[in-house]
Amino acid sequence: QVQLVESGGGLVQAGGSLRLSCAASGRTFSSYVMGWFRQAPGKEREFVAAISGTGPSTSYADSVKGRFTISRDYAKNIVYLRMNNLKPEDTAAYFCAAGPGMVLGTTPDGYSYWGQGTQVAVSS
Repeated sequence: QVQLVESGGGLVQAGGSLRLSCAASGRTFSSYVMGWFRQAPGKEREFVAAISGTGPSTSYADSVKGRFTISRDYAKNIVYLRMNNLKPEDTAAYFCAAGPGMVLGTTPDGYSYWGQGTQVAVSS
């Protein structure tokens, strides 16, 4: 069982930056692929980024490549999503997820555990 708690969301102007954190419980943190997804009102949940269990493999959605960076701190059991040059279209609820195995999944059904989400709003 893995419990995930996100933090770090907020309101920021376009061009600004935020760093989201996802604190994970459990002693098998390194055995999970960790992902970030987001969901805007009226839209489906979409993939943002993923990082492998042992690192350093990562995967990003085309819409965030070059602007977002996913990383993980194994000592603290935390996954980060650094978001730079934010755009109004990045506005959404951001969710952290954990999935077993080695594949860097890009769809929600590849993940078994989810956090409650943290809201990001980007003003123009």
